Amino acid sequence: MSPPLPDRALRAFGRTEGDADDLALLVRDQDTRRLVLLRALLDAAGAAPATVCPPDRLDRLRRDWALLEAADRADRTAVRAVLFHPLAGPWAQSCLRGLTATAPTPQLQADLDHAGALAAAAAIRARLAFTTRLTARGGLLSLPTLGALRMPDGRLDIRSTGSELTLRHHQEKPLVVHAHEDGTTSSPDPRWLPALSLPAVLPGAGPVPLDDLDPYRTAGSGLERHGLSGAVNIDDSERKAWAESWSGVEPLLRIGGEHRVTEAAVLLRCLVPLGPPPGSGPTGQGAAHCSGTRREAFGAVLSSKPATPAYFASTLVHELQHTKLSAVAALVRLHHEDAAPRHFAPWRSDPRPFDGLLQGAYSHIALADYWQRFALGAERVTHRDLAWAEHARCREQVGAVLPVLAGSGALTAEGRVLVNEMITRYDRLADCPPPTGHLARAQAYVSTARVIWQQRNGSRRA
Repeated sequence: MSPPLPDRALRAFGRTEGDADDLALLVRDQDTRRLVLLRALLDAAGAAPATVCPPDRLDRLRRDWALLEAADRADRTAVRAVLFHPLAGPWAQSCLRGLTATAPTPQLQADLDHAGALAAAAAIRARLAFTTRLTARGGLLSLPTLGALRMPDGRLDIRSTGSELTLRHHQEKPLVVHAHEDGTTSSPDPRWLPALSLPAVLPGAGPVPLDDLDPYRTAGSGLERHGLSGAVNIDDSERKAWAESWSGVEPLLRIGGEHRVTEAAVLLRCLVPLGPPPGSGPTGQGAAHCSGTRREAFGAVLSSKPATPAYFASTLVHELQHTKLSAVAALVRLHHEDAAPRHFAPWRSDPRPFDGLLQGAYSHIALADYWQRFALGAERVTHRDLAWAEHARCREQVGAVLPVLAGSGALTAEGRVLVNEMITRYDRLADCPPPTGHLARAQAYVSTARVIWQQRNGSRRA
């Protein structure tokens, strides 16, 4: 029996690399897990007591599932664009938690209603004719990957001809939306908000959704605990700013190597815009930004609007390493360490569990490599200095925690291979050291961070 992840691929991932075939292994596994999760959701509904999932709700869920199956028979690719959309993951997890709870949860009703919206979106993409009834909440009805409707809360009757969608609310005049063969939508009615997207990273890849409409884009993510701002809806001027910054990302990613472009083309499935972080100014134009990923939303990168294409590219490099490593860890066990937060990480003020330390070191090695390549190729002195400063800081941060990772006796054989390859990548960075001034400042930064951490966290490990 072949291993779930070939040694060659594991070693490439340890170096924060991986070609299209390597990455496709991760994508296929994550997609399979999504389908299993959806099946588990349906089974959990059937097994749930009537107090949690009443018979009428179960019947409705089964009708939604039947519509999904009909759409899948008509156009599997179209349906899986909806089911594999990253933000269907947080919804499915929330729904499954509610269905397996011992008592009804406040969120379950909305979760079950959203199943109908997902099924309708899949059927629209498959260009089926159907009728259904959906529920608007919070003044909005979202049809994932397609758009959303501004409408008073309550039930809406939906009729699709395959290319035209009519939505009726008893308090409002009907709304007509045109569904196009490429998966986009349009309507002259301002109540319809079509889904936004950015051009493909590479020719042949799909466009990248800029999803500011899905109700599950940050639900249950604990953004605030991780120092991130909340999700936002973007207006036309902000959309233009995102598009302008995005237009310069591909050549800047390529500075980091072809593998950086490849991982963005293969792994990035949507961007979720966040508000500007604290300290970035009232309009978010400063260099400060925040970003993150969610393990249950494979392929999604949550980010405030990057100030420049270079920061946009580095954000993708950073966050897609988390996406990659989380997918690797889902395929093979990397360690047996517990989840106690006890370790010093120079990029955080709080103690980190071993797994968080591994994730952070992994992404920072990739960033150190990216900024070093950027510095070596930069023509302008200001760009070169900025890149060297970023590189030196990231490399010193990684150097402060690699001994803890390497010294762990709880690494599995696969984890040991991965960490050894990380060390190899880290050591190769020394072949082109930063200017002395940048290195000294980075060393002082990490030393100061360690002192502050020890003062805040006392006897925990540093």
